[in-house]
Amino acid sequence: VSQLSLYDVAGTRGVGADVSHINSRAQAKGFEGPDQLAEALKGCDLVIIPAGVPRKPGMTRDDLFKINAGIVRGLVEACGKHCPGAILNIISNPVNSTVPIAAETLKKMGVYDKRKVMGVTTLDVVRAKTFYAEKLGLDVSQVDVPVVGGHAGITILPLFSQATPTMP
Repeated sequence: VSQLSLYDVAGTRGVGADVSHINSRAQAKGFEGPDQLAEALKGCDLVIIPAGVPRKPGMTRDDLFKINAGIVRGLVEACGKHCPGAILNIISNPVNSTVPIAAETLKKMGVYDKRKVMGVTTLDVVRAKTFYAEKLGLDVSQVDVPVVGGHAGITILPLFSQATPTMP
């Protein structure tokens, strides 16, 4: 990493300043608000989008989708314009809905590459590893559990039969 651009609608300049003090050759800078989005994305090879709001108690996945879909769409449109060749990692929930929005947005712009748009659902893997380790009485750092499928309740599928170490 030679350059790290941090973007949010507010509060990013201070974080960017703090991150720039990390003992690394990478240059870090914070960007805030819509007026600085293009500058933040210019020349990026990788864009990680954790944007949006977290799911609150009583909020349905549909409620979450209505809010986060628009945020992701806007950011992806900016990526398509300012860094069309970048790899996009979408973390914004619900991931199984926001990734297709990103893909369709890029398709409409004529810059979609299926190898460069992906969802990140590390939480599912972390949970599966934790449950598995607890069941076997192992340190969670000593286990691996592959997880496939979507990121919505019934579509998440931890492959315990493929986990290591194997169950006795």
